[in-house]
Amino acid sequence: MIRHTIVRAALLGAASLLATTTPLAAQSILPGTFDPDIPELRQVVGHAPGEEITAPADVLTYMEALAAAAPGRVRLIEYAESWEGRPLIYAVIASPANMARIDAIKSDMGELSRGLAPAAASAIIERTVPVTWLSYGVHGDEISSTDAALALAYHLLASKGDATVDTILANSVVIIDPSQNPDGRNRFVQSTVAARGLVPQADPDTAEHDQPWPGGRVNHYLFDLNRDWFALTQPETRGKVAAVRDWQPVVFVDAHEMGGDSTYFMPPVANPINPNITLGQISAQELLGRNNAAALDAIGQPYYTREVFDAFYPGYGDSWPMLNGAIGMTFEQASARGLVYERPDDTLLTYRDGVRNHFTTTLATAYTVATNARRFLTDYAAYRRSAATGEAGRGSYVINLASRYWNAEQLGRRLALQGIAVRQVSGPASACGKSYPQGYLAVPREQGTGRLVRSLLDEQTDLPTFFIAEQEDRRSRDLPHELYDSTAWSLGLMSGVDVSLCASADGGSTLAADTPLPDRTEPPGAFGLVVPWSDSGQARLVAEALRAGLIGRSSAEAFSTGGQTYPRGSVVFTAAANAGKLDELNALARVIGAQTRALANGWVDRGPNLGSDDVAMLTAPRIAMLWDDGVSPLSAGALRYVIEQRLGMPVAPIRTGKVGEADLGRYDVLLVPDGSPARALGSGGLASLASFAEDGGVLVAIGRSIMDLNRGEETLLETKPEGAASARNAKAKITGEGPVAPGTDIASLAEYRSLIGDPDALPDVLPGALLNTAIDPDTILSAGYEAGPVVNAAGNLIFTPLARGTGTNAVRYAAPDELLASGYIWDENRRQMAFKPYLMAQEHGDGLVVGFAQDPSTRGYLDGLDLLIANAVLQAPARYR
Repeated sequence: MIRHTIVRAALLGAASLLATTTPLAAQSILPGTFDPDIPELRQVVGHAPGEEITAPADVLTYMEALAAAAPGRVRLIEYAESWEGRPLIYAVIASPANMARIDAIKSDMGELSRGLAPAAASAIIERTVPVTWLSYGVHGDEISSTDAALALAYHLLASKGDATVDTILANSVVIIDPSQNPDGRNRFVQSTVAARGLVPQADPDTAEHDQPWPGGRVNHYLFDLNRDWFALTQPETRGKVAAVRDWQPVVFVDAHEMGGDSTYFMPPVANPINPNITLGQISAQELLGRNNAAALDAIGQPYYTREVFDAFYPGYGDSWPMLNGAIGMTFEQASARGLVYERPDDTLLTYRDGVRNHFTTTLATAYTVATNARRFLTDYAAYRRSAATGEAGRGSYVINLASRYWNAEQLGRRLALQGIAVRQVSGPASACGKSYPQGYLAVPREQGTGRLVRSLLDEQTDLPTFFIAEQEDRRSRDLPHELYDSTAWSLGLMSGVDVSLCASADGGSTLAADTPLPDRTEPPGAFGLVVPWSDSGQARLVAEALRAGLIGRSSAEAFSTGGQTYPRGSVVFTAAANAGKLDELNALARVIGAQTRALANGWVDRGPNLGSDDVAMLTAPRIAMLWDDGVSPLSAGALRYVIEQRLGMPVAPIRTGKVGEADLGRYDVLLVPDGSPARALGSGGLASLASFAEDGGVLVAIGRSIMDLNRGEETLLETKPEGAASARNAKAKITGEGPVAPGTDIASLAEYRSLIGDPDALPDVLPGALLNTAIDPDTILSAGYEAGPVVNAAGNLIFTPLARGTGTNAVRYAAPDELLASGYIWDENRRQMAFKPYLMAQEHGDGLVVGFAQDPSTRGYLDGLDLLIANAVLQAPARYR
């Protein structure tokens, strides 16, 4: 407590300087004496911090200038390259003495991360200093944080005789990651600058504040990078996670922006909190929060804590570091979304305000760590030690390699990239009384990352009981729930692989993210090769082989030959049709890590003969996608990413306003991502979609876009969204119950609430849960699945099933008591969603219309659904056109 008081007093002294900031043209947010040899932002790029929104290229130029000017105090590291080729860098800033031993400090942090015994950890804590990681701009249109990063880097390097800075650099290492999403930031800067006129406009409705589709929040593939920490689908995230592992920071700050009408958010976080985050970590958030509050109080900046922003989902820039033992913190500054923003109360929020506030809190955070260095190091070491010694749980998760081998093996690599120890045991093997003929991966709980391991691989991460009670009570009073994100993310379920907990699963070799891929090919047989339709890697192999000019035929039914059975959708590449090319197929398989099996002859013991009409000739599909207004950027980006980057098929985006005049006959598949594109399409565009299917194309619609397919002159899918009223009416037809008659007594509070509710309202909004499904085995759209896959469901959209004779409900939700696979679902949603379609299809003319009730590509992390997507875009077109 004494220590806390000293830090608070010191910060109040530093913060008092913020009350009288220097003029706009000055380099630092704080006044003081600065080294003239350290270049100011104005000298390098032509403006001061807060005066202009610094473009990504200028961010890099300025950071390089700082590194060149102070080589003994700053080291610049490139940790990734964006999809568009922009470097992502971070700066390591330390005193000359600490920089001279910087590699030793990094090594010390790595040793502490192993979960050392107290004596060994204490020896390291005595000699080393903690690392504070400050990251900015993960959302490209949350702009002020990046300029705050530039101002802070200058301040730490140029300040002379500043006690706060001297303390920070003597007692810690500071890492500044100034721009985590340069592609998105560049998109925002280009749009806002292009819209400006004589003076900046404060009206939020003006063009410089109104970003054109898809906006700057997302990266090139339109991903929200602040949801990607454990999925690791994007290069920006993969590089960042590897860099954070290199340094093992004790505190990790992720600086954001929110709506311009708000103030400033900082931790402590709101409920619910992931159960693998400890009370000690929340206590440390309290210390940091109070000291940041002191700094904001000194400049009169309002703020709030413990509201809205929780730490339950493990894929955020605060929760993932916390599950590694750091103290993660999200800072949210009200955004001007330009240079000046007029609030409803007629006050003005300036870009400089945001830069100042993020500068203030990140400087205060660095100071708090430096003045409590031993506490943060000790707490970090204890967190890792307790996990390594079993406090987070004992035993190992065993990932079965017998089914969906590629997805299982890739899951292991994804875990390894996060610093999680994974062992690979070759088959045949056994563990906990279970046989694993193809071997398994073992992920022990007893390791420094044990709490992260549990959060990712436990089938269920429970919400706190008190929090569920609060939310159900709020819903009973017609108030919205307070869940910020998904309630479920169990990686085994999402990848469609078998994960079980075993008391002991030792041995094997280490699996690393860069371990060479296994060779799972067989030399071609006299008849050819077959690619079993069993996982994402197999689908990618088929797609790349077709693009390379090989010829394959796909069976709509399972078949047996040579003592082996191959699942529905398996693709045969005959020697006759691919003369001299089967070795090329195997070469592709080795690059991907996919499997081929030799076929000695064409005789089939069970199932259709390989020359049957039920074995369709595949071609590389020509795929187009609706793009731009009316389409969800997140849905469009994720769907395009999965098809292009994981399945290996190019996608041609066509702007919604162009569809009515585009030659859609050039394509075999047309994707309509989630959204409401009808208005942007217009009557001509909607007619073109109908004609595309009529002429033999496969039209695939996601989520809300299904409803827009029926807004033209023709109904393309004979389904409609359900409301609560339709569910009650269906129940009334079954039970004979009717609506409550006027004058009837109200017998209970529940009945009263039902009567005063909106009779046409949809079920409540789900923040996200994993649900079980069942399949129709008689359609190619479910090929590769013997049982229904686990799917993600969010929102409240539920569709009526297609009637028999109209179409097929290829995948439907499971029965009410079997529906929930992981997470939390409201009871009325569970009952109403049961047996309703997840994936449906209906013939239209010579083509096919496919509808996914929920997006199977969400965040790119549901790789267990890749075959559903591949069935729609690769297998289905072979049966049409």
